[in-house]
Amino acid sequence: MTASTASVSADAAVQAPPRHAPFRQTLRVHSLADIRRIEALAPLAQAMPVRSTYEIMCNSAAAFGDKTALTFLRSADPADAPIRWSYRQLLAGIHQTANALHRLGVQPSDAVAVLLPGCLDYHLALWGGEAAAIVQPLNPLLSDEKLVALMRAAGARVLIAYGAEADAEMWSKALRIRSQVPSLTTLLRVPPLDEPASARPALPDGVQCFRALIEAQPSDRLLSGRDIQASDIAAYFHTGGTTGAPKLARHSHGAQVFTAWSSVQVQGLGPDDVTLNGYPLFHVAGVLPGALTALSAGVETVIPTTALMRNREVIRNYWKLVQTYRTTVLSAVPTVLAALANVPVDGADISSLRYARTGAAPLPPELSARYQQLFGLQVHESLGMTEMAGISTITPPGVVAPAGCVGFPLPFVQLRIVRLDASGNASDEDLPVGQPGMILFKSPNLFSGFVDPADNARAFTADGWLATGDLGFVDEQGRLHISGRSKDLIIRSGHNIDPKVIEDAVAAHPAVQLSAAVGAPDAYAGELPVLFVSLVPGQSASVQELLDFTAQRVDEAPARPRHLTILDALPMTNVGKIFKPDLRVLATRAVIAELAETQAREAGLATPPALDVQVQGERYVVAPATPTALPEAFRQGLAQALARLPVQAQWQDAPAALAPASAPAV
Repeated sequence: MTASTASVSADAAVQAPPRHAPFRQTLRVHSLADIRRIEALAPLAQAMPVRSTYEIMCNSAAAFGDKTALTFLRSADPADAPIRWSYRQLLAGIHQTANALHRLGVQPSDAVAVLLPGCLDYHLALWGGEAAAIVQPLNPLLSDEKLVALMRAAGARVLIAYGAEADAEMWSKALRIRSQVPSLTTLLRVPPLDEPASARPALPDGVQCFRALIEAQPSDRLLSGRDIQASDIAAYFHTGGTTGAPKLARHSHGAQVFTAWSSVQVQGLGPDDVTLNGYPLFHVAGVLPGALTALSAGVETVIPTTALMRNREVIRNYWKLVQTYRTTVLSAVPTVLAALANVPVDGADISSLRYARTGAAPLPPELSARYQQLFGLQVHESLGMTEMAGISTITPPGVVAPAGCVGFPLPFVQLRIVRLDASGNASDEDLPVGQPGMILFKSPNLFSGFVDPADNARAFTADGWLATGDLGFVDEQGRLHISGRSKDLIIRSGHNIDPKVIEDAVAAHPAVQLSAAVGAPDAYAGELPVLFVSLVPGQSASVQELLDFTAQRVDEAPARPRHLTILDALPMTNVGKIFKPDLRVLATRAVIAELAETQAREAGLATPPALDVQVQGERYVVAPATPTALPEAFRQGLAQALARLPVQAQWQDAPAALAPASAPAV
């Protein structure tokens, strides 16, 4: 027993949070006027008296008891028996997890890192971790280097990691990185669900079995006696961790509670609902508007295997799983929706579905139309972001809106649309209804800033509004429409081109599955629009056919794409968003190859030499793929052409030897 545990008084050990009712919808939302009516009924502190995620779990356990909270699918076979936890069992496990962390000496200001796949134990780590300290969910697909950087930035004291490799070598990563984080004192191994205690391996010093540790703890109370305040930090979520230095967003308990409460108000979720949550739980979408919202209202949440929606069998059997578990809510990112659109219902009864929602990226109009045609489902869009605890606007059930409309701001949320300044940042000039600009928010679920104060500089305007970087407009009904990100704008000779215009145009072609437009560097125009697509399985189309099809549907000539590339699959983030930085790299490599061909012709070479393009950060280094003597005219000409590009690109005479992950020869 630690000294801190020994000092807890008997009174503190039995302290419990005030009990409130679980969250329920106040009135059905069909319009912005309904949102305003909710705001007028009571001030937020009265409408939402709950202060912490721990209180949410206590309230739901008291209200729903033995009702199923979580259903875990061992496999994607609808006939397999699942594992179910009731609300009472979940709270017991949360108590045990929080108490185990407390006995390890973890304090409320400490970080507990989590490296797990989709599983029941993740919910113990999340909510038990927040009851004891600050949870830091980690993307297991990140490199060791990125994981170490994130944990160091958080000062993580404990790492809870999956005791098997799964599909991301989680246990090997945990063992490798634990010695590289100076603040880390304990590694907790989570045994795979069906691993018997007799098969658990011997663990090295500093490593303990998560399950054995929590099973020895009381399940009916918090030993710490902690009185969690709404302003206490509940979690660190990383954002931008796949492309640059880690940025850790701090979420308060109050912000997370507001996300759950407001999501229930707008969507009307309740104990009769069942949702299949396939979002990864290192991402805000799966944790807050997904899991916490459901658990706050008595919803049953189905976890579709440890691999979630990355499991191809889950995709293949999705509609049968809807039938088996009588799912009422479908929620997935557009790329997952596109994959499900290729799966025939094949006689499955999906009549239980009453609400379909998407977010994380704009919904192509063609995909929206396909869901109406194939499944009779209106896909409702929402807008969420890490900096607003996962949700900002929602299109409620029954509200029919065009693709790109992400619905109404949540109750008590303020929204502005402002003009972009010359640098593409938010100005202080508000724009009228219907005119697009940058979206700004003030909200009760606004994050508490980044862990590193230096990262806050561009996150907020001078008067405290969150500068989202998203572009959109508000219509006459008060609904927000989103078109993309300010950083995704293609700027051709000073002309701003919205990539969504191009993407929607080509997406109307029946053979196109997904599309993404980016700017390719150009010495004269700055950027030229280029287009990448993947095709519906079994369909075919030529590059020229798709270019002509797109050009006919893009009114402005400068926005018509110069090139189109058909890929087997577009690059994705680990949560299913199209990853445009990779496409910009592909576009830049294509430009470099084109410049090399031009210079080879001018230098009298029969064929352009094979080149190696290395990417280091934002810099491109171009060199011969093998040691070879090249004409001076070619070398000088290509060096000058590269220097004229609006990216950092340079020629070097010797073969490049910078990064181990070198680009393929062009």
